[in-house]
Amino acid sequence: MVAAGIEAMNVYGGSASLDVLQLAKYRGLDTSRFENLLVQEKTVAMPYEDPVTFGVNAAKPILDTMSDQEKGRIELLITCTESGIDFGKSISTYIHHYLDLNRNCRLFEIKQACYSGTAGFQMAINFILSQTSPGAKALIIATDISRFSAKDAADAATADWSFAEPSGGSGAVAVLVGEDPIVFEVDVGANGYYGYEVMDTCRPVPDVEAGDVDLSLLSYLDCCEQTFLEYKRRVIGADYRSTFQYLAFHTPFGGMVKGAHRTMMRKESKAKSTEIELDFNKRVMPGIRYCQRVGNIMGATLFLSIAGTIDYGQYETQSRVGCFSYGSGCCSEFYSGIVHREGQQKQKKFQIEHHLNRRYSLSMNEYERILQDENAIKFGTKHGQPNSQLIAGAWESIQHNQSLALESIEGYHRNYNWRT
Repeated sequence: MVAAGIEAMNVYGGSASLDVLQLAKYRGLDTSRFENLLVQEKTVAMPYEDPVTFGVNAAKPILDTMSDQEKGRIELLITCTESGIDFGKSISTYIHHYLDLNRNCRLFEIKQACYSGTAGFQMAINFILSQTSPGAKALIIATDISRFSAKDAADAATADWSFAEPSGGSGAVAVLVGEDPIVFEVDVGANGYYGYEVMDTCRPVPDVEAGDVDLSLLSYLDCCEQTFLEYKRRVIGADYRSTFQYLAFHTPFGGMVKGAHRTMMRKESKAKSTEIELDFNKRVMPGIRYCQRVGNIMGATLFLSIAGTIDYGQYETQSRVGCFSYGSGCCSEFYSGIVHREGQQKQKKFQIEHHLNRRYSLSMNEYERILQDENAIKFGTKHGQPNSQLIAGAWESIQHNQSLALESIEGYHRNYNWRT
């Protein structure tokens, strides 16, 4: 059987970030809870950034390492998002265009809350395994944004949803899938999936997010357990504690992952508190480090965790990573794969941490200016032009890199331009 998995992956965390502890103090939230939330920063989408720019800017560094012949073998492009910009037209068409991909390519979009990235990834894996086009590659781009307005922030501060603002991030992860999975080789057939109807979170209209925090946590915990039990049924001898050298989770915020891991260690391994804490720091924390700095980017968050696991893990020998994906509503999956030392070395060339460090750091006054921007581009905008100078420092930060930015909207059609 041919191997399948990740040949390369890259993270794009935008041009600006915000210190979430500073935000919590400004909003008058209980800052004593923040240590347990394990959050530090969040990416804030600028007026000229949207799911298309995030996706293209995540993928371009990967394509820049490929020959024209290799790029020509990308025959499947899947965008995974709950931040679409049109009810019919997929953002994959824009991304396909600005990446200058081969026109002999399937391209479409998947929406399934935060599970969408895994849905696209598993579809790509099966495309490679099917060998309907030997040697072909697939490009999966999970991209999502959280945009808050002044009204959203005021409503959130007085509701159970108050921690959504500090944890909601923006960004994208691009994943190249093929037959040479040097970065992450999928364990074929090692999947446990589980889903049912639950109204934990939703977006009833494009610019509104609603939900039940407690129900969402309970559903996440339930799915984490049930997906692993199904994985264990299919993979004889699988053990939560000993089978996986690392664990990567969908990470709404780190504290939620810590709670899920604690529950699994108690139920599956009968572990005590001290053991659980040590195990969390060793096997789970590497995958949380990028998530702490970008925030919850929905369908891309699990892959943000996988990227961190690869960059910050120790790979003297090959190691198995267990992955838990969850999307509200809900659908979930536990799967696994092998990471090789050579894959870690390849991934470090993308310098993800370096690029996160270069983001412009927003003050609270600048953040409030973004929330109060009356000309902000919204879903369904027919004509518009983003105010690139709203935060001059953030705009200047992308001038030194070749980055795609939204330039205007004319008759609903979005026009983008490369900043060099």
